[in-house]
Amino acid sequence: MINIFNTYIDKSAFSKLSLILQSTFLSEGKMTKQFEDQLFQKLGLINPIAVNSGTSALHLALDLAGIKEGDEVITTPQTFVATALAILYMKAKPIFVDIQYETGNIDPQTIEKKITKKTKAILIVDWAGYPCDLEEINKIAQKNKLIVIEDAAHALGATYKNQPIGSISPLTCFSFQAIKHVTTGDGGAISCLNNNLARMGFTKRWFGIDRLNSLPSILGERQYDISKIGYKYHLNDYAATLGLANLINFKQRLKKRQKIAYHYQKELIKIKGIKLFNYQKDRESSYWLFGFHVENRENFIKAMRERQIMTSVIHQRIDHNTIFGGKTKNLTNQEKFDQTQINIPIHDALSEQDVNYIISSIKKGW
Repeated sequence: MINIFNTYIDKSAFSKLSLILQSTFLSEGKMTKQFEDQLFQKLGLINPIAVNSGTSALHLALDLAGIKEGDEVITTPQTFVATALAILYMKAKPIFVDIQYETGNIDPQTIEKKITKKTKAILIVDWAGYPCDLEEINKIAQKNKLIVIEDAAHALGATYKNQPIGSISPLTCFSFQAIKHVTTGDGGAISCLNNNLARMGFTKRWFGIDRLNSLPSILGERQYDISKIGYKYHLNDYAATLGLANLINFKQRLKKRQKIAYHYQKELIKIKGIKLFNYQKDRESSYWLFGFHVENRENFIKAMRERQIMTSVIHQRIDHNTIFGGKTKNLTNQEKFDQTQINIPIHDALSEQDVNYIISSIKKGW
């Protein structure tokens, strides 16, 4: 079976992790700092704050954005539940708006219609690794004095108008979960354009204690005075070391993914019953997923399974969950998207032979 995901572990990770284990220093330390430095130097993330999960990154970003109880945060239903659950963590309310059928991303035209006096932020998702319409969305936010938080869990390495994702929106959240482009086992990061806000983030990720400026006294206890609530969200050195190993050839691996995606696009565009997603020339997807719309989806899934190819919708709309208040009405594109979207394998473990087999299998029909 050709799996839809794989977990990439660089060979150098084994020796690097062995040294960390031998050192017995596993908590946050110099390796976490090195990992953050590499996220900036190699990928252009601004002030990256490494944390222990992508969900922690979302929660902390909403905290840094000043979201409070009773606030409203406009977001997309085409995502994993973590995106909106993080809003509930702040006792705020997620307000779901429609998506673009051609991309799966939030539709900027639907955002302004849902802005109220209670709206404080727009939480967007770069679906499948394809950047949202960031210029339009940030203009809407500036006009209405809102902050944009970008959930880029799928989009590490993606670019928008030649700028890396993580250098555009005020707060951008990443995931280093097991099947993401770069894994730390589990982990995440927040890219923060405002230096003062970033400093607050570094403090809040560890209980609200400023590690750099709270050195131990002669008694051995750190000297600190917590003034704002913080969390146990820091990334440890063991996880950071795994991340550093997996960053070594990340750009080459990303190019391979993009090459596979271009091949898919070229070969599948003329197949009856398939409608490819739209890709604009001013941005480059990181292709965490490769999806499209397909007719007779269940037949397609069964046919691919018989040919030993795993396919999946990955996620459908999350607003159906009772905890979010049930389905939002009049999300026409989201409803259509749920009926026809499908994803085929795209990852590091695919060989050229695998890719050609997937294409030929689709061409046989379903």
